[in-house]
Amino acid sequence: MATTTARAQNPVLRRTVTSDSSPSSSNPSVSASPADTPTQSPSASSLSSLDSSDDGPVKNARGTLLDTYGNEFEIPDYTIKQIRDAIPAHCFQRSGARGLAYVARDIASLAATFYLFHAFVTPETIPSTPVRAGLWALYTFVQGLFGTGLWVLAHECGHQAFSPSKTLNDTVGWICHSALLVPYFSWKISHGKHHKATGHMERDMVFVPKTRDEYASRIGKFAHELTELTEETPIATALHMIVQQLGGWLVYLSTNVTGHNYHERQAEGKGKGKRNGYFTGVNHFQPSSPLYERKDEHLILLSDLGLGITGTILFLIGKNFGFTNLLVWYILPYLWVNHWLVAITYLQHTDPTLPHYDAHTWTFARGAAATIDREFGFIGRTLMHGIVETHVLHHYISTIPFYHADEASEAIKPVMGRHYRSNTEGGALGFLKSMWTSARVCQWVEPSIEAKGEGKGVFFFRNRNGRGVPPQVLSAPKVKPTAGSAAKMVIGPDSDAE
Repeated sequence: MATTTARAQNPVLRRTVTSDSSPSSSNPSVSASPADTPTQSPSASSLSSLDSSDDGPVKNARGTLLDTYGNEFEIPDYTIKQIRDAIPAHCFQRSGARGLAYVARDIASLAATFYLFHAFVTPETIPSTPVRAGLWALYTFVQGLFGTGLWVLAHECGHQAFSPSKTLNDTVGWICHSALLVPYFSWKISHGKHHKATGHMERDMVFVPKTRDEYASRIGKFAHELTELTEETPIATALHMIVQQLGGWLVYLSTNVTGHNYHERQAEGKGKGKRNGYFTGVNHFQPSSPLYERKDEHLILLSDLGLGITGTILFLIGKNFGFTNLLVWYILPYLWVNHWLVAITYLQHTDPTLPHYDAHTWTFARGAAATIDREFGFIGRTLMHGIVETHVLHHYISTIPFYHADEASEAIKPVMGRHYRSNTEGGALGFLKSMWTSARVCQWVEPSIEAKGEGKGVFFFRNRNGRGVPPQVLSAPKVKPTAGSAAKMVIGPDSDAE
């Protein structure tokens, strides 16, 4: 019988029903380190001061925690071992030949599409310029889907889920990602760190939500004024989404936007004085970036070499065939790929049901559960190799290849119980609709009003659009904030909820 992820209490927003699941184990959370995942971790890199402090009994003093919909939330309490033990052994098996076959399929799809349009969508066969323009626009969309599929296979390589051979994985990943202007090793390392700190407010590497103070600072207001503001206009939300979808991936690579901004804590001192932003040295292209340890610097240069080779080839194509052809053949499909990457990752980690944790409450098991599966129909399951539909499983054990991920996902649902989250309503259209919902509802995170003890380290999305649980009503700041910063939250006599 299908169950909801939590008990609905607020009728403003409807709760999405999850797949079948049974109640989660009541056992206290034990070691939730990535060491519990298969032998090969998501990347060869390691985090400085990786938190694994989830040994011992779980605290009971948590108070009432409410997600954005107003549903009661319970902190996950099962173990990584329980997750691993529930998955059939054959799901961990990887086949290099099978992986290469999928790569060949995607490259053949890209080549065949180019040949068909180049050979038949011409002035000789289709005299009408508007019709030809429409067909070439369709070409860019279709190539964007096939290109995203190839990107996902390189993503499998980065997690060592492509084959048992690390050499084969990194060779295929470097070639495929370089062809898509992705710095393979640079991305692989930072993405591996994202997997090791998912949902951690201070160490996650992508889509770290804004706190109330940060959001208030961005719009030039005090934190306590957010409950007094009028609704953000749909036009403003739409413009933000357009900018995010067109340039989000490139800005992330160049400035680490949406990643954590605590580079001073880099043990090697590479982050001293560095902050996210343009020309600050925090990016995916410089070996000196604090995103990487010194032992990884040669890999960053190898990633840059791949970009340089692809850039040279594109320059020669533009020189010999014209910029217009280069724009249609490669650049516009490339922007489609970027759009899908941002949409997929944004919706995997941004949802009104998802929690985020502070450094004291976070564990690997809890962070991995702070993700959500969605449904994108044929596009997601076939062209994009299931990356949309099986992301929760992927965060627990990222070395399971995508062709075993559906079976493994079903196997872990009884262990996760109410903590497994999915939003499959509406299929592919529902997936696209979720982008708008999350953009309007998920503006900043803060603790629940009635949170206590460990519960104060659990953050949920709130907004000023009147959607779901209203944000906390805060008292006016005691000290006027300095330029460029917002007032800290003041919640009353006991103000440690921030």
